Amino acid sequence: MSTPIRTVGIIGAGTMGNGIAQACATSGIDVVMVDISDAAVQKGLATVAGSLDRLIKKDKATEADKSAALARIKTSTDYADLAAAQLVIEAATENYELKLKILKQAEAVLPPETLIASNTSSISITKMAAATSRPEKFIGMHFFNPVPMMALVEIIRGLQTSDETHAAVHALALALGKSPITVKNAPGFVVNRILVPMINEAFFVLAEGLATAEDIDAGMKLGCNQPIGPLALADMIGLDVCLAVMNVYLEEYGDSKYRPCPLLKEMVAAGRLGRKTGRGVYTY
Repeated sequence: MSTPIRTVGIIGAGTMGNGIAQACATSGIDVVMVDISDAAVQKGLATVAGSLDRLIKKDKATEADKSAALARIKTSTDYADLAAAQLVIEAATENYELKLKILKQAEAVLPPETLIASNTSSISITKMAAATSRPEKFIGMHFFNPVPMMALVEIIRGLQTSDETHAAVHALALALGKSPITVKNAPGFVVNRILVPMINEAFFVLAEGLATAEDIDAGMKLGCNQPIGPLALADMIGLDVCLAVMNVYLEEYGDSKYRPCPLLKEMVAAGRLGRKTGRGVYTY
């Protein structure tokens, strides 16, 4: 596909979906954002408007930029409206069955040449591609939260993904002002594969009493130039999410180096999941 992608369909108007919509619209790309209810798409659109307002306050955008971006986002509850897009990005919850159901619905209305990407952070691209009728046109496009601010996009090639599909999606990521990295399909891809075991190791260090949580985080911030320490980051992500990811790695790779720290398991069992429950490693 030599022509650049000018219209992107997005399935899901939640945090990731509306963030991707904003990134596309502010880069001059037309968007069709679909969700199950009008309330859901309107909430997504309102989030984009609020995000643009904050950029205006910081003098990083103008009212004209905001109007132009919002005018490029069409909202719908009808999958048929996705047919106008050259690429459709699925940005639903991390649930394989749900994503499969969505992909089947989308494929029923999409022309055969339309590319499909999933914004999954953990589900196998090869496995999802195999469940579609266009495996060579299927790819992973993992954006990071908050999408408008984060430069990174992991582009994940399934075993079946064609070079043409990869080239088109890579070009789109650059057009969005992002810095894409290309990754083969494997659990956790690259960033989370390195990040979550590091967080798990920080829990082992804490459990062994080598240092306090504050000192572990200060050490990693000052010694490795990380903007936030691994334990504070775990609280932000959710300790339950970190544990679930480690369990997936342990199961998929069968390597004991992915064994979740007993302290992490214990804290999740106690309901201390981090910021969302008011208490994790730290109290909020």
